[in-house]
Amino acid sequence: MLIAETQVRTDSNSDLIEFKPITLQDRQLIISYVERFKPLSCEYNFANLFAWKKTHDFSYAHYQGRLLIYDKPNKCFFMPLGKNMTPEELADLSLNLAQKGYSPKFGLFTPEYLKLYPDIKNAFNISSSRDHAEYIYEVESLCVLSGDKLHKKKNLITQFKRNYPDYRVHRLSEQFRAGCLKFARSLLNRQTPPSHDLIQEITALEISFHYYEELGLEGRVLTVNDKIVAFSVFSRLNKLIYNVQFEKSSFEFKGAAQVINHETAKALRPVCEFVNREQDLGLKGLRQAKMSYDPVKLLVPHTIEYIIPN
Repeated sequence: MLIAETQVRTDSNSDLIEFKPITLQDRQLIISYVERFKPLSCEYNFANLFAWKKTHDFSYAHYQGRLLIYDKPNKCFFMPLGKNMTPEELADLSLNLAQKGYSPKFGLFTPEYLKLYPDIKNAFNISSSRDHAEYIYEVESLCVLSGDKLHKKKNLITQFKRNYPDYRVHRLSEQFRAGCLKFARSLLNRQTPPSHDLIQEITALEISFHYYEELGLEGRVLTVNDKIVAFSVFSRLNKLIYNVQFEKSSFEFKGAAQVINHETAKALRPVCEFVNREQDLGLKGLRQAKMSYDPVKLLVPHTIEYIIPN
């Protein structure tokens, strides 16, 4: 019944979707959707969309009062941002997009949505990706670092401060950006061969620093003897949560990673309740590090793909 109904309804609005490249002029428009509908995923953060558009060729469109974002290399749409679409409405949209030559595939669907609409499996193939799960933490927990698991982080911070009494924490102002970029590149160059994801990340970091103020970015820099040993870049996602876009630390300075994480949390403490520290991309060491901070939620994304009738 679901498929038959969608075939009747699609043609009437098939010409209403027009995708446009994301520009700085679209910032307030996209932010208005994010503030109203409060997604937790960092993928909806305008700063991320803009910084990664060179590698992902993001574009957007309006559809029935909702925001559609398209990731061209992955041939995948984000879950439409707006009032929940029913499976029937998503089937309509899928046929509409298929008629325009797009693959009717959507990512970033939440388990909560799938529980609300269990019959979606009748018309869509559904898969999930643990490697792209996003880590959500309570900011207060990252500041206080109580409990056996997090107490180890506190010890590492204490050791760092004892070993490097001349350390300093700075706002990531313009004077530090070139140095932070050079530092990030030096970490990448130590990899043999360098990770493709991290090569793309350097491009995103370059764009972020070039448009730092326009994107509403903030950050912290950790130095020892005026040498950069760690930095972080973050921005508001919505009123509840911030997103840490970049975080880099030197392996040569034990505890630097824990200090920059702690200083970032302290900076965010007055302005939000939660922080999204993004994905581990299936990297074992990164997953272990992110899990060790005791996230309150793993935001596991689900992809749905419409089963086009023969």
